[in-house]
Amino acid sequence: MRRLLAATALPLLMALPAAHPAIAQIATPHRPVTDPASLQSPVNPKARAVPVADIGASRTLGSVAWSIDGKQIFVATNLTGRTNIWRTDTAGSWPVQLTQSDDAQTGLTASADGHYVYFQQDVGGNEYSDIYRVSVDGGAVENLTNTPDRRESGMLPGPVGGLVALSTKLKSQGQTNVAVMDATGAVRVLTQEADPQYGWTPIAWIDGGKALIANRDRIDSKVGEVWRIDVASGAATKLIAKADTVYDAADATADGKWIAVNTDVGTGQIHAGLYDVAAKRWTWLKPTPWEQTASLFTRDGKTLIFGTNADTRSMLYAYDLATGAETALPIPPGVNYPVGREPRSPDGRTLMVNHSGADSPANLYLYDLATGGSRPATQLAIASLQPDVLPKSTVVTYKSFDGTLVSAIVTMPANLKRDGGNPAIVLPHGGPTGQAQDGYSRYATAFASRGYVVIQPNFRGSTGYGKAFQDGNYKDLGGGDLKDTIAAKDFLVKTGYVDAKRVGIFGGSYGGFMTLMAIGRAPDEFAAAVQWFGIINWRTMYRDQDEELKAYQRGLLGTPESDPKVYDAASPLTYIRAAKAPLLTIQGENDIRVPRGQAQEVHDILKAKGNVVETIFYPAEGHGFQKRENQLDSLTRTVAWFDRYLKPAAGQ
Repeated sequence: MRRLLAATALPLLMALPAAHPAIAQIATPHRPVTDPASLQSPVNPKARAVPVADIGASRTLGSVAWSIDGKQIFVATNLTGRTNIWRTDTAGSWPVQLTQSDDAQTGLTASADGHYVYFQQDVGGNEYSDIYRVSVDGGAVENLTNTPDRRESGMLPGPVGGLVALSTKLKSQGQTNVAVMDATGAVRVLTQEADPQYGWTPIAWIDGGKALIANRDRIDSKVGEVWRIDVASGAATKLIAKADTVYDAADATADGKWIAVNTDVGTGQIHAGLYDVAAKRWTWLKPTPWEQTASLFTRDGKTLIFGTNADTRSMLYAYDLATGAETALPIPPGVNYPVGREPRSPDGRTLMVNHSGADSPANLYLYDLATGGSRPATQLAIASLQPDVLPKSTVVTYKSFDGTLVSAIVTMPANLKRDGGNPAIVLPHGGPTGQAQDGYSRYATAFASRGYVVIQPNFRGSTGYGKAFQDGNYKDLGGGDLKDTIAAKDFLVKTGYVDAKRVGIFGGSYGGFMTLMAIGRAPDEFAAAVQWFGIINWRTMYRDQDEELKAYQRGLLGTPESDPKVYDAASPLTYIRAAKAPLLTIQGENDIRVPRGQAQEVHDILKAKGNVVETIFYPAEGHGFQKRENQLDSLTRTVAWFDRYLKPAAGQ
């Protein structure tokens, strides 16, 4: 059912009401508030507008995997404009293409006999992937599972017998389960989850392949449990759990003695610990106010690799289990994390790491655990994307309407005058349980290199700032988090660089929802808007979307029947007729997360009202665009839209 408020009631709702529940400052890690006047546009004679075609041509780093002997690395990347599988020598070589497909190929792992690369592939972005294999020397591709109504994903190769653990989900259900697949592609499901709010993920093989450590997580990321599963019988034993608490295993030693766990117990912030299974005893890493996450043990079981996410920037560390010493890995700052389902080389010496910075697109790095040295194994950026010409970022903190501290990443163009005359763009992230991190953003690069000051706010509901902050928009989507986003615009204006009447807003998924909410609920704040696959109507979302996403939505809003007033307040549909800003919408035809009808609904409403609106649909694309021509076209249209409406003198 579609429920609309009468037009006469709309003006009463334009002023944003107090967040639900009552206004109160939300506690987050302490950090100083940034003086807007302290921001500086750097002088850089080399700075230039990076061609959009060059940004769009930069290759993505998808999944990676080691060969069984460690002499080669398999990489999923879009060198040809499609995300296919390539092979390169670990010592360095020109990459060799193994597969060709219009559909993205991800989730790589090597078969136990070393003859094949396993991977997952869906159809046109529909997110229901099968498991395939191809010879490490190339050749015909085989679909091993061939189950259109079931998703297989997240492969974890076992130590013996050629078994691979994975997660599996039926289209008719919201829950996921743990299964094992043999070398022929036969899948045997081990768990039988009855609650659609929960999903299982295999984490580590233990006891010589006889058992698995697995996580059972609630879809809203607020509850997690750690289990042991007997592979032969499927019998599952709960090891670590507590009501309303996150316990997520990251890895386990091969003998099953130690489990590395991430939890929010006691602090409300994710932190890492080691759990001794036999003794049922905890060893905690050094406390930090910031998010701290265990990643994996080294192959000898003597060291734990973990990371900290300190206010959008991540660092990797090694923790010595014998001494408790923690040592930072000498990897450049930015966004750093071990990549691939098995980041460790077969000999245990080398770790695969994804690294990116604001001025350096993502690359695969090989980190030598013995020497502490690292080197890039790929060069994915086009030549024009060099650090000396790209805009830089700054992490800032400002106070929102209720005094809550909100962090954001500001990307400042070079050579601007502080005359209050420059355009700007606010980029709310997706999720809402997500976070803007201080790595490379093709969008911030495209905008800032063209003179737009860019801000990416981590509004309430974001991860990384503690449980209370993450829960801060529960049943209040588009309320307090929208106020946080508008406060990001106000921060930019206070820098003295930005014209308040030349600020745009752009986001995808939940960022698209925030964009629609902003132009409808605060119609005078933004002069132009672009939204990619955003939500206009939570009721039709609940009716049309995949069962797994329905479960996630219930965790944020309840159901249309149980919480009708919440649905009305949280749907941009309630406010969109007040929108004034020109709106560009871009949507994948095959999106199961935000179905096509959401884009059509907002287009039809604004078109009938006489607004400036344009909507683009891409066939055979899902939630996010995989084909390079669509990646480039969407970015080109987005930049042109803001140039037209925020730079009228230059854009006409």
